[in-house]
Amino acid sequence: MYKINVAVLFGGCSEEHTVSIKSAMELAANIDMEKYQPFYIGITKSGVWKLCEKPCLDWERYAKYPVVFSPGRNTHGLLIQKDDGYETQLVDVVFPMIHGKFGEDGSIQGLLELSGIPYVGCDIQSSVICMDKSLAYTAVKNAGIKVPDFQIIQDGASPGAERFGFPLFVKPARSGSSFGVNKVDKAEDLCAAINEARQYDRKVLIEQAVCGSEVGCAVLGTGTNLIVGEVDQISLKHGFFKIHQEAQPEKGSENATIKVPADLPAEIRERIQKTAKKIYQILGCRGLARIDLFLQEDGHVVLNEVNTMPGFTSYSRYPRMMAAAGFTLSELIDCLIELALRR
Repeated sequence: MYKINVAVLFGGCSEEHTVSIKSAMELAANIDMEKYQPFYIGITKSGVWKLCEKPCLDWERYAKYPVVFSPGRNTHGLLIQKDDGYETQLVDVVFPMIHGKFGEDGSIQGLLELSGIPYVGCDIQSSVICMDKSLAYTAVKNAGIKVPDFQIIQDGASPGAERFGFPLFVKPARSGSSFGVNKVDKAEDLCAAINEARQYDRKVLIEQAVCGSEVGCAVLGTGTNLIVGEVDQISLKHGFFKIHQEAQPEKGSENATIKVPADLPAEIRERIQKTAKKIYQILGCRGLARIDLFLQEDGHVVLNEVNTMPGFTSYSRYPRMMAAAGFTLSELIDCLIELALRR
């Protein structure tokens, strides 16, 4: 029986390198080995691509051969560098399990488009828009959905935060997992927060804090044929949600609990799901995305951010929301690969 050859990319050069490895580890533990033949390609923090047997936190110790995708659109293969030259390995589909910069920002999508290999997830355009919070906010706001009031700060420009008042949030425009994000309660802390955000991106957002509870929705599919997971809800003891930065996230968050399904009336959960689907379509998403939102006391739903390759770790929200809707992780992986192959 022919197995579908799946190249799984993980690691990468962004601050989400370790999260990506953990996501790939879960994929490796749950992919249907009777149907798929996975090839695992780890990318070091410095950008070196290597073929390895399986993803693990110290995968570089076991990586053997440098590897690249063939630039020829008719090859659909990996070029594996060995002592006597290059060996070509056919690839049917790529699963780019890379979070953040160079994974969700259109970079890897552009490489795969040039190589002509089908891949899981959003295309170049939707990846670029969703990764840049200011672009996503603008597109969604123009379609009539509420977004936070925000200001863009670029290349040393001075903030004009007096239009917002405090508290407010300072964020890198193009980063994930809350790296470089700070809640600012007073004016004297604003410059330090901007400087920290600039460590992750030259483009920084100042956002008015939104009063409301954090909720999210997993979306799967393309076009109008969409499946949504159960809505989740984050309850915070203090601060803001940043589980991927904690020392032992597998044991739970220090300041947050996540409930799936959310403890909300069915009508409210359906409104959140409907809004998430609309945002997904407005931004041109395909394959999958996690739509993070705020639910305000008056029932309004406000966009927080869109993750086009959400985490697949044991503690990640996307697979948990889909599991609550009846999808095992193996079934979810299968659906995503099938969607990619239909392109």
